[in-house]
Amino acid sequence: MTSNQTGRLIGAIFGLAFVLANAGTLPPAVGIPLRVLAIASFLRLFMALRRSRTPQAAAPADGPAPRTFGRGYRLVVAVEVTVGLAGILVINNLLHAPRATAPWITLVVGLHFFGLAVVWRMASLRLLAAAMSACGAAGLVLAACGSPVAPIAAVAGIAPGALLLGSVWWSIRAEPERRAVPA
Repeated sequence: MTSNQTGRLIGAIFGLAFVLANAGTLPPAVGIPLRVLAIASFLRLFMALRRSRTPQAAAPADGPAPRTFGRGYRLVVAVEVTVGLAGILVINNLLHAPRATAPWITLVVGLHFFGLAVVWRMASLRLLAAAMSACGAAGLVLAACGSPVAPIAAVAGIAPGALLLGSVWWSIRAEPERRAVPA
C-alpha cells in the first residue's frame, strides 16, 4: 500500500470505530442500521483502496511533499495522544464528567487534522479538521449542559465517524489518476 492508501485506511478505520462505539447509545432501531451502514461503507472503501493501486508519486520540484509518516506525522500524533489522555484524566478524575469524554476525543482528533494539514501540505484536511473540531466542541457544550448521552454520541461520535468515512470516500473519488485494477 502507498502512504496515501495507508492514510485513507487509517481514516476509514477510525470513522468506523467512531460510529460503532457511539451507535450503541441510540435506540436499536437507529443504532443497528447505523452500525450496518458504517461496516458496509468501510468494506466498500477498503475494496476501493485495494483496487486503486496508484503508484506513490514523487514530489514535484515546486509542489508539496508526498504524504509520509515521518517525524512531523509522529510529532502531531504524539501531541494528539498526550493532550487527549491528559484531557480524559481531567474530565474523568477532576471534573467527574464522563459524558464529555467522547466529545473531548473528537475535538482532539479534529484539531490533529490541522497539524496534519500543515505537515502533509494538504489544505483540504483543514475542512475535515474544522468539521470534526466543531462536532467535538458541540458535544462538549451538550455534555456541560447535562444533555442525555444519545445526542452527545450522535453529535460527537456518529457525525465525526461519518465525516471520516465520507472524507475517505471523497478523496478516493476525487483522485484524478485513480485507475481500478481488476482483482
